[in-house]
Amino acid sequence: MAVSPRMEQLRRGSEHSAWQRPYLNIFKHFRVEEWKRSAKEGDVAALTDTRMKGTIYRIRGSNPASSYLQLPRAGTQSLGLTGRYLYLLFRPLPRKHFLVHLDVTTEENQVVRISFSNLFKEFKSSATWLQFPFVCGAASEGTARRGVPGAAPGDARWTCLVLDLPSILALYLARSYSHLRGVKLCCNLLVKNLCTSDLLFEPGVTLARARLGDLSCRGVAPMPRELAFPVPKGQKWHDLYDYIRFPSEGPELLHNSIQKSFPHPVAGDQVLQEPGHPPTQLVTRSRAACDLPPVQQMSSPKAVPRRCPVVTKSIPEVHLAVPGPGGAVPAADPVLEEKLHSAGDTRQPLPLSAGGIHVYAHQRRGQTARAVPGSQEGLVPDPILKLRTIIGFGGCSTKWALWTRDSTAVVYPCHAVIVALLLQTGEQRFFLGHTDKVAALAFSSSGSVLASAQAGPRGLGRLWDFPTGTCLSLFKTHLHGLVSLSFSHSGAVLCGVGKDVHSKTMVVVWNTAQVTRGGGVTVLAKAHTDVDIQAMKIAFFDDTRMVSCGRDNIRLWRLRSGALRSCPVPLGEYHALEFTDLAFEEGPQQEPEDRALFVCSRSGHVLEVDYKNVCVRSARRLLPAQPQEDGQEQAGSSSGPGIAINSISMSSSFCATGSEDGYVRLWLLDFSAAVLEAEHEASVSCVCISPDGHKVLSTTAAGSLGYLDVQARDYSTLMRSHGGPVLGFSLQGKGGHMATVAQDSTIRVWDLASRQQLYDFSAAEETPCTVAFHPFWKMLACGFDSGVVRIFNLAASDLLLEHKQHRTAVTGLTFSPDGNLMFSSCLQGTLALYRLVAQKIQVLRVLGNVVARDGGSGVDTLVLSGDSRLLAFVGPSKYVVTVMEACSLDELLRVDISILDLHSTILDSAVKVCFGPVPQGELLVSTSSNKILVLDAKTGRLVREVSPVHKLSCSSLALSKDGQYLLTAGDKVIKVWDYRMRFTINFQVFIGHSEPVHQVAFTPDQEHVISIGDAIFLWDFLAPPPVKSSPGRARSPVSTLVLGSDRSSEKPKDGSETPRQTVPLPLLSSPPCLDISSVHPAGFQSISSESDREEEAELPGSSRKVANEHRDASVIVVESDGNEEPVVRPRVRQESSRSPEKAANEPRKGTRAPKCCIRPDSYRHFTPRFKASVLPQSFVSPPAGSEVLKLKAVIGYNGNGRGNMVWNPDTGFFAYSCGCVIVVEDLHSGSQSHWLGHAEEISTLTLSHHAQVLASASGQKDGDSHCQICIWSTQDGACTAELFHHETQVQAMAFSWDDRFLVTIGDYSDQTMALWSTHTYELVLSTCISEPLHDVAFSPFSHQDLACVGRGAVTFWVLEQQEAAVRLKVHRAPAPDVLGLVELTSLCYGAEALLYTGTNSGQICVWDTETNSCFMTWEADEGEIGVLLCRHQRLLSGSNTKRIRLWSVGSVQELRLKGPNARSGSVLLEHEITLDGTIVSAAFDDSLEMGIVGTTAGTLWYINWLESTSIRLISGHKSKVTEVCFSPDESHCATCGEDGSVRIWALGSTELVVQFQVLNQSCQCLAWKPRPVGVWPRPGESQHVVAGYSDGTVRVFSVSRTEMELKMHPHAAALTAVTYSTDGEMILSGGKDGIVAVSSPRTGMTIHVLADHKGSPITVLQCTRKQYHELGVEGGELWLAASSDRRVSVWGSDWLQDKCELLDWLSFPAPAGPEGLDSLPPSLAAFCPWEHGVLVYVGFGLQKEALFYSLRKKQVLRKISLPAFATSLSLSPAAPFMALGFSDRLLRLQPCPAGTPQDYAGHDDTVHLCRFAPSGRRLLTASHSAVLVWELPGA
Repeated sequence: MAVSPRMEQLRRGSEHSAWQRPYLNIFKHFRVEEWKRSAKEGDVAALTDTRMKGTIYRIRGSNPASSYLQLPRAGTQSLGLTGRYLYLLFRPLPRKHFLVHLDVTTEENQVVRISFSNLFKEFKSSATWLQFPFVCGAASEGTARRGVPGAAPGDARWTCLVLDLPSILALYLARSYSHLRGVKLCCNLLVKNLCTSDLLFEPGVTLARARLGDLSCRGVAPMPRELAFPVPKGQKWHDLYDYIRFPSEGPELLHNSIQKSFPHPVAGDQVLQEPGHPPTQLVTRSRAACDLPPVQQMSSPKAVPRRCPVVTKSIPEVHLAVPGPGGAVPAADPVLEEKLHSAGDTRQPLPLSAGGIHVYAHQRRGQTARAVPGSQEGLVPDPILKLRTIIGFGGCSTKWALWTRDSTAVVYPCHAVIVALLLQTGEQRFFLGHTDKVAALAFSSSGSVLASAQAGPRGLGRLWDFPTGTCLSLFKTHLHGLVSLSFSHSGAVLCGVGKDVHSKTMVVVWNTAQVTRGGGVTVLAKAHTDVDIQAMKIAFFDDTRMVSCGRDNIRLWRLRSGALRSCPVPLGEYHALEFTDLAFEEGPQQEPEDRALFVCSRSGHVLEVDYKNVCVRSARRLLPAQPQEDGQEQAGSSSGPGIAINSISMSSSFCATGSEDGYVRLWLLDFSAAVLEAEHEASVSCVCISPDGHKVLSTTAAGSLGYLDVQARDYSTLMRSHGGPVLGFSLQGKGGHMATVAQDSTIRVWDLASRQQLYDFSAAEETPCTVAFHPFWKMLACGFDSGVVRIFNLAASDLLLEHKQHRTAVTGLTFSPDGNLMFSSCLQGTLALYRLVAQKIQVLRVLGNVVARDGGSGVDTLVLSGDSRLLAFVGPSKYVVTVMEACSLDELLRVDISILDLHSTILDSAVKVCFGPVPQGELLVSTSSNKILVLDAKTGRLVREVSPVHKLSCSSLALSKDGQYLLTAGDKVIKVWDYRMRFTINFQVFIGHSEPVHQVAFTPDQEHVISIGDAIFLWDFLAPPPVKSSPGRARSPVSTLVLGSDRSSEKPKDGSETPRQTVPLPLLSSPPCLDISSVHPAGFQSISSESDREEEAELPGSSRKVANEHRDASVIVVESDGNEEPVVRPRVRQESSRSPEKAANEPRKGTRAPKCCIRPDSYRHFTPRFKASVLPQSFVSPPAGSEVLKLKAVIGYNGNGRGNMVWNPDTGFFAYSCGCVIVVEDLHSGSQSHWLGHAEEISTLTLSHHAQVLASASGQKDGDSHCQICIWSTQDGACTAELFHHETQVQAMAFSWDDRFLVTIGDYSDQTMALWSTHTYELVLSTCISEPLHDVAFSPFSHQDLACVGRGAVTFWVLEQQEAAVRLKVHRAPAPDVLGLVELTSLCYGAEALLYTGTNSGQICVWDTETNSCFMTWEADEGEIGVLLCRHQRLLSGSNTKRIRLWSVGSVQELRLKGPNARSGSVLLEHEITLDGTIVSAAFDDSLEMGIVGTTAGTLWYINWLESTSIRLISGHKSKVTEVCFSPDESHCATCGEDGSVRIWALGSTELVVQFQVLNQSCQCLAWKPRPVGVWPRPGESQHVVAGYSDGTVRVFSVSRTEMELKMHPHAAALTAVTYSTDGEMILSGGKDGIVAVSSPRTGMTIHVLADHKGSPITVLQCTRKQYHELGVEGGELWLAASSDRRVSVWGSDWLQDKCELLDWLSFPAPAGPEGLDSLPPSLAAFCPWEHGVLVYVGFGLQKEALFYSLRKKQVLRKISLPAFATSLSLSPAAPFMALGFSDRLLRLQPCPAGTPQDYAGHDDTVHLCRFAPSGRRLLTASHSAVLVWELPGA
């Protein structure tokens, strides 16, 4: 007969342990008295006790760590005792504390320590440690003391403690017991003996009585003689001694303490009583002890054949996707005795079947809550949650991330969890067991063993079998602050570095050779050192040799004869460097001397160390220092600090470094050049090259994890994380996106499917507190500590609006489930109600002092019922819960929580609230006393109570949509409850978080659960789905797609959801604009383009006439006989549209259908940037040929435009828009020409197919009521025509492929489409569309076919021309139902009869233009697709995820023709590149191999798919430019912006040279350091720029070294002005508070602080050399300061003599109140370069003028009248010219002292900056983000 391997194993194990039966006397077997196999420490002595009649051992001492008896002698050995019961015969020393440790091994070979002591106050547990308090009994009491643990009483008795070891492991850790490994008895104890046995010995029972009672059949035996306590005649055993069995079989299986039962039985009665009565209750517990910390799963042992009133049967475990025994993460919690309070005070057990479970119910008023018969098992399935995903990285450190051996997965820590992420599938595996944050990781060379160590005082390490996830060994590291962990090449040695208990650096080396064979980890050597160690690695060629590096040292270590010794590497001149990481050279050589060691440092040096000769071979300065001719640089040869290299990694072909500047760089092995680099948003903490050498893993200090694909030259982000605990979250739509707010002051939006971060919001000087998603729209609300509530539109990535109803931090923020209302609350108790109308939020009501001020904050502070009728919150005090009517904030109910429990001795307060199911009308309240109160939401009556819920108060409540399940969070655990409490065990417990859980909730589809705390955990919710009433009820009928139908009852929905079930329309309904006639098969709808009123004007007999009938050429009639498709044609040909002055040329102004006023949910739709400026009233244009200024270059690209870049690869014509200027650039020479004709921001461009004509569109011009479309000749740049038709903005334009027609479509407010003839540029026809259109395109295969995309449909148009008449046939084809209701946002024609369209939810649809039907869709991106281009068999897509993707679509045509019979119907993603912003424009060659792409970041990129490269062609500021200046030699200029960037541009090519970026700050001002007088410029001379920021800091940047050299903080407020002294030796800075500071850039010290202008922001600071000695002050320099209160101070200074004296103080008058001005113009002043001792002032005053003031005469010399108050001022140093900018977009060049001014156009907003070059030959101007460079040819 065959024997299974498992049975064979059991048989062998039984034979192996046979020698231990029937019991084993441990002290006798191991001969404790000889101290050879046991160990003692401290005061341990063997004594003879006359009462015990034998030898006992006394252990005394004050410290358990220094006084103990240990078995076996060495901690690495094992007792190997397999007996079930452990008997300890002992007596605690009076008034002392004792401690006992038991180390047991599980079947999974995991060591678990079981400790008990009267020193412990409460039960504690982890995956590897159980701590039980011990309550000592007293002889005088006659019973066990019932109370808290404490010192032993004076008359403590001898005790026989019986520990059922298998039951303890099974109940508390869900582990299977294997054997007892070791025992440690610590002070203060008297011990008689230790024993193990499989028998249950009963004291006080003789052998005869045991036989009489037939106890042997029950596994019960009398106590052996050598273990028995002596009992004098006539006395009973239980009167003299205590007997404790743990765990007991009493009414409660789980306990929080070990103590004697109460009352104890009479001797001998216990085993002789009837089976129906329970034995002695050996453990008691109080109510507060019901909740134990979460550790592992609890499963009950076999049922005892007695009727025991038991509370639990099992606690579920959490199964994770890790194979093997280590793959499960059991969760444990003490089982709670559910107290369902209904009525009465009596308590009685409810009998169940024999051996079953009893539940105790509290009865009140005659009602009893009973368990449902037959449903005692609890929640199903078990477990009901399964961990799916963890979003997070780091926790203790961000420097640890490793590759697996096969380079297919990445292993990294996430707080206390180790995650293995598979790159191909994104699947995560979890390694759990650590009880604190993981501090370090290391892989063996084979990749089969993973080592990990945790932070904290316990200092535990683990070795894992990586393929199975099993923990091989648990060991003490003896290190607290562990910084490094390294495996030897053989895997037999592990080395770690950290701090000991005294914070001294210690190196520990462990022997791990036996771990894979079942052995333990032993310490080979320890060594303390005084040197700093940042990294340490074991040499690959010798397990006994190590290398370490740190501050000022590199050391070589060697392990010999159990000792660890080291020697330093002589560093010479590099001795002061701080070394951060090291790596051995990879290569075929095997000899140690052939392998170099590379060590990197924070100074940017990399040292090559000769290991054999213990010396430095060479040193290289890799990062941004000045290289020498040989390409190397020594440490002492650099004049400035380098960028810190934090990590280095070597492969056989290249080296990778990660540095503080955020770059990962790949170098050749000789470090001669960097071959590849990747920039991160934060400093790089770690780099690691994959074993195959194809990828480089990198981590950053900001908590991001990603890898660089070397071959593809592509970077992929694997994980991002918050920099602090996550405080709250909100889910959007159907759970696809989630917004989180954390302590790192950021709000982030995540995609749950991909775990990728989509958005990151932060506000300068503000901290976000709470966040809420709108349930339907892609709208996110955020509350800040300043009290501001901001609403963001995620689709457009912009701020919609903000509300300031609160003055303190926002604590609560939520939307109603129906999406119509929003609520917010703050720390002052204020509650605000808002109403949403057309995606605008209006304040309805604000109440004060209604929300509890100390009630905490979070997303769930304010809760609403499922029907959006009721609002509940804690307030006005923490003891009260208030229910209000949501739509009016009328109070309906107020419940005082503190008075509900009359028997409580504490004052209970409410913590969180949650509404129950709507039909039941219940309100759940969690309280501070660990209860959940279920109240009637109408009456406030207490329905039932659940107690206790968590060990501490419940931090979050959430109820499933079907009302079946309740989620609670408390401490570090999650509990899932049966809401109706139908079972004996009504909850399951789950662990994983290492920090308190702040919020838990179901996803909207109820398929997942999300919990947040230290990280974001996504769980699969495995409960059976709720029964649905109708599976098809959610589908929208086709009729809902009919335009013009009544949709006022539809709920607003976000256009990005897929699939969608309801129409995404606003709450306001609009009258129909288009007539729908069903003339096509199902799925098609035909539309006309005429409103009923316009058509009626020409009907026979109609008395109504169209207004302005002579201008009705755009009016269209519809012809249809019911069998044919509708035909659209114009009535009258319009004569001309080129001159807007003529009445016949004006667009139609007749009756128009109402237009949509809500912007579509599509970023593709153009929205002009808001401008407060207006067009000038007067314009003094210079005569032709006499212009002094000539526009030389424009810096920037308008990323706010859509399709506003064109490029023809055949002719090379390249043009783009910046503001209102069209920039035509020669890509070869870089020269620009500028076409000026627009006055407003250009929205879009289009180029004819023969590249001879360019069309551009902008907003209204010169007071005209219609948009301007300009037609340009690309040959000479002349504007040949101007078209006016659309009322607001032009959304898109397209030329037909024969260039005969131009089609233009208006935006969502205009909703018209116009067709123009390109021969005469007359309007051919125009039509009104009922819904917004986003894009239009002509078919390349038919000159008459074109298509438009809009909301949920494609509109196909066919032009039919018969002589002079043009007819238009129209079809509307809706998007496939599977997509729901989406916005079709982009389109392009592909191969013959193919049309591709993109959606705002990331799908691409393929249409057959012959049948006008969609036959294929695929998920192409995670965001909206706004750009599509198709060439032959390749398709390019661009989206708001910043990605462009290249698809192979060759098989699509076959799929269209053959349908299911096609060989292949799939598309292939060929390439993907991520850029710096949302994609808004693209132009490519005919093969889609290279092209140009524009983004919202203001960048134009050159893309080459063959080389997988992206190169910046055009760069610009995305936000407002705040200052501009020239370099002294005028070869460069500098700009700064509100985005915190300082950019240096080369004036010759307008290319961006270098950019300095400061995160989360706005750069307000800057200045270039002047060249000292009389010093000739030297080649390579260092040039510096100083910049001032909104946080009050001043930073000095070296342009030549591209690094920041100095940072000062002289101001408490934001800086508004900064400049250098004339010699460049001082920096003058002015702040928003009016303070002027004088600082030295050499020392970084602030020398002077001047408060004369305090209270008014400084607007100007300027220095000049003193021009008159008789001005009355010493020194050679004059400088002035102007402030916004129209005051100017003039100072004389001698910085070398530390003198600064006020020379003059000017104050200019102004009228009492400005009229017609939204804001006051700035006060500006400047020294006059051509008239010494004179300054010029402009600003708000009695007159609009410029004043010339003489410092010598103390009077105004002259005045120059201005057309308006100036907003910028600059005086030419070379010629008497004054440049002024105005708010009406005007730039004026004013000759001085008199002359005719010249006005120049080219700006589309206020000209807020003017700066002349030092030579006076150039002028810089800025208007918002556009920077214009002008030349003065005659200067």
